[in-house]
Amino acid sequence: MTEDKGTVGFVGVGNAGWPMAANLVRAGFSLVVYDVDHERAARFAEEFGAGAAAELGDLASVDTLFTMVPDGHVVRSILFGPERLAERLAEGTVVIDTSSSDPDGTRALGADLAEHGVILIDSAVSVPEVGGAHGARITFMVGADDEAALDRVRPLLEAMSEHVFHMGGLGAGHTMKTLNNYISAAGLYGALDALVIGYRYGLDPMTMLDVLNVSTGRNFSTEQTLKYHSLPRAFDTGYTLALLVKDLRIAAAVAERAGFEGELFELLVNDFQAAVDDLGGGADLTAALVHWEHRAGVELPAASVPEHV
Repeated sequence: MTEDKGTVGFVGVGNAGWPMAANLVRAGFSLVVYDVDHERAARFAEEFGAGAAAELGDLASVDTLFTMVPDGHVVRSILFGPERLAERLAEGTVVIDTSSSDPDGTRALGADLAEHGVILIDSAVSVPEVGGAHGARITFMVGADDEAALDRVRPLLEAMSEHVFHMGGLGAGHTMKTLNNYISAAGLYGALDALVIGYRYGLDPMTMLDVLNVSTGRNFSTEQTLKYHSLPRAFDTGYTLALLVKDLRIAAAVAERAGFEGELFELLVNDFQAAVDDLGGGADLTAALVHWEHRAGVELPAASVPEHV
């Protein structure tokens, strides 16, 4: 890195945030991490040569602050909670929320931060394959009103990603992310239906996925989550069913505020919530297969993890 970009703070080094933060260090940025699990933050700092913040207030001097946490309510609590971090950040500090947050809440948070001279950018995340963040294979969907601020932090985003799309003003990134998740969940729902129905008709589930993946029914779930995580019964992507339902509720709220009525939103929320009720909110997204098996009264055979092509 030839240009000093200042110190970067990163809140949330769990399953999603860890590889993103690691890629910032690899790119030569000075990083300080904070996580509610202080031991996890300390392990990360030791492994990658970053600093570990003992409390949120230790991040007050950073130039850019990333958040990768469950939702926008947590982001707000980080900035306006008991430690009042927003009031302690220097004027011109850029906060980049990479969480899956409600876009209306993001715009409201941006207005509140602006009163303290702090700039908010929403930069929601998706990946082309499970685990893509480890290899900086991330897509950022960005909402930013301040283009100069976006230009300033773009090298940070590019250090973690393959693609950076500026979707529009503040909240546009989170809008795009929630619609992306809605489409992804719809693909998963249809694929789960097809697998249990096909199995009851004597079809081999892994062969079904092979057919779908060279046909018009292919989607992220058939190509990635079901093939490499559900059918091998690994259930280990790190993205929980509870987070999926949260994201689907955001998508339904966005649709309602847009004046669009669609039955699929309610169907997805209700049936994936039923999976949460069945398996627990901490169950991995890919374990949704188990709930579909319960509904169909079948158990699909466990498959070996196929080699990635």
